[in-house]
Amino acid sequence: MSYQALARRWRPRQFADVVGQESTVTALTAALAQDRVHHAFLFAGTRGVGKTTLARLLAKALNCESGVVAEPCATCAACIAIDEGRYVDLIEVDAASRTRVDDTRELLDNVQYAPTIGRFKIYLIDEVHMLSGHSFNALLKTLEEPPPHVKFLLATTDPQKLPPTVLSRCLQFNLRALQIDAIVGQMEKILQEEGIRFDSDALATLARAAAGSMRDGLSLLDQAIAFGGGNVGGMAMREMLGMVETRHVERLLNALAHRDTEALIKVVDDLRTRALDYHLLLDDVLVALHDVCLYQIAPEALKEKALDQDQIAELAELIMPEDVQLYYQIGLLGKADLPLAPDPVTGFEMAVLRMMLFRPDETEPAPGAAAPPAPKHIPGASHRQRVAPAKTDVSKPHRLRGADLSEPAMWAALIDDAALEGVARELAMNLAPRKYEAGQLTAGLSTVLQHLDKPERRTMIEHKVRALLGEDTFVLSVVEASTQAQGETPLAVKGRNIAEAKQRAYEKLMHDPVVQDIIERFDATVMPDSVEPGQRRTEE
Repeated sequence: MSYQALARRWRPRQFADVVGQESTVTALTAALAQDRVHHAFLFAGTRGVGKTTLARLLAKALNCESGVVAEPCATCAACIAIDEGRYVDLIEVDAASRTRVDDTRELLDNVQYAPTIGRFKIYLIDEVHMLSGHSFNALLKTLEEPPPHVKFLLATTDPQKLPPTVLSRCLQFNLRALQIDAIVGQMEKILQEEGIRFDSDALATLARAAAGSMRDGLSLLDQAIAFGGGNVGGMAMREMLGMVETRHVERLLNALAHRDTEALIKVVDDLRTRALDYHLLLDDVLVALHDVCLYQIAPEALKEKALDQDQIAELAELIMPEDVQLYYQIGLLGKADLPLAPDPVTGFEMAVLRMMLFRPDETEPAPGAAAPPAPKHIPGASHRQRVAPAKTDVSKPHRLRGADLSEPAMWAALIDDAALEGVARELAMNLAPRKYEAGQLTAGLSTVLQHLDKPERRTMIEHKVRALLGEDTFVLSVVEASTQAQGETPLAVKGRNIAEAKQRAYEKLMHDPVVQDIIERFDATVMPDSVEPGQRRTEE
């Protein structure tokens, strides 16, 4: 007996077997249960998401020998014949090969005749968007008012190409691409039933490569079983798909984290010797960066994923959150640029070199903390360096030395001078000072912003403030506060100062004789919000 592909052998035989299209299944079964079945349906969606499968299930439900039911029995002669593709009253048409108007007219000539053995005569037209304009015109009248014994089931991957006149005559169901978890779950079910050994990493890899298509996923699973000699293992799957082992992605990210240019180029050279799909390789890098970001924000969210938690945790400690975001964005842009590169290797290499070179300037380390590794010189690279922001001159006492930092205006001025960057600056700008005593500042942080409060960020703020004030001791204590009781933050002080400056600029403008003359001559109106304060010159 010839082998039958998994995608065919495991095609859903009942609505309950359909994966990932719950909303569509619910709507169809409700219509069947209430006997309120429309005469024309349109199933739209990308390849392999269940368009034809749902159409055949609907045909079974309409012609099942047990009656029009929400769930076909799958055992009667009609259900079996439809499953086997030999039911005479289910006419399946491939519109891609029958685009001419004559083909459509020939098809519709038999609409008036009653079904041969079933309750309904059902026309299933696949890839209906391929029909010509004249074919659609020939179909319109019959599609709108077919005989009571006829149902039309249309399927398409491109509903935008259908005329609005056709769309308006159908109930339209947009099928979504399947989630990775849904594809993995179906693969696990199939492999358990088939008695085939597998590991979760391999299935996740295959599901990601399926790109939302269950049929593509099962086709890859068929290939994986053959490639693995009856087993589905992670390393074998990555080799089959032309993907790199995860350890190379980890080496690459470690090199980026340590600013080790030599190690980075060594990884790229090692990858060059393999026959890789560099789109998939960049996908692996992006997935790893996503996992690192997720671990930094919500470590519990990764527990259900089959990941090397220790490696992810190590990378999360090494790479700052803002760097993770930058690397991810560069990776996305690099993936889009790959088709434009001289070759995929060059495109990939330039993407990872951008990650290395266009990284934000390092902030000064806290006292006692290890200094960040400096990037190693790249032979042939320009010696021009980016101009770093001017650092505060701490050789002379700061103007706020000895000031009461519990005053919001004083704290705001100090933070403005501190030249903090990234999330540390965001934290400082949202701290409302409450009490300053013996070098310790207690500040409130809104409940909704508690995620900003991290020990390393507080340490960075303390270090900057100590350097500015020339003090040996400055300790920042952060307490949780409701938004109403938080007090005035540097952000609020800045907003108030801007509002006051705009008001002063508006009043000054309104007292300008030239402006008054324009208002009187042209009956003009000055919009207060449009007035911007001018730049004031700072006298040294």
